[in-house]
Amino acid sequence: MPIPSAIKLHKASRTLELRYGEQSYSLSAEYLRVHSPSAEVRGHGKPVLQSGKLHVGLLKVEPAGNYALKLVFDDGHDSGLYSWDYLHQLATQQDSLWADYLAALAAAGQSRDPDESVVKLLL
Repeated sequence: MPIPSAIKLHKASRTLELRYGEQSYSLSAEYLRVHSPSAEVRGHGKPVLQSGKLHVGLLKVEPAGNYALKLVFDDGHDSGLYSWDYLHQLATQQDSLWADYLAALAAAGQSRDPDESVVKLLL
């Protein structure tokens, strides 16, 4: 189980920095929020696509025992524990997971921006 050697919350840039040895990863609050391991997002086996999270920020990061982090977001979301394994997966597979998320948003006609509505015209 890879455990980060350093964890830094950067509130201004809304990112969480994870360091594993010499390798460092910067994960945006939006990315972490839409990939939350909570039941609200995972949907008890039926994932619920999260949209409109472009401006979400992280308020704080709390340890959850010796196995996970609890992330508190400024949109009120604070459930779901990010295990060390899951955080490592999010860090190392960020490009493909983000691309899959953007594709799912596009397919659903939804947006990252909470102030934007996507309208599909049937012609």
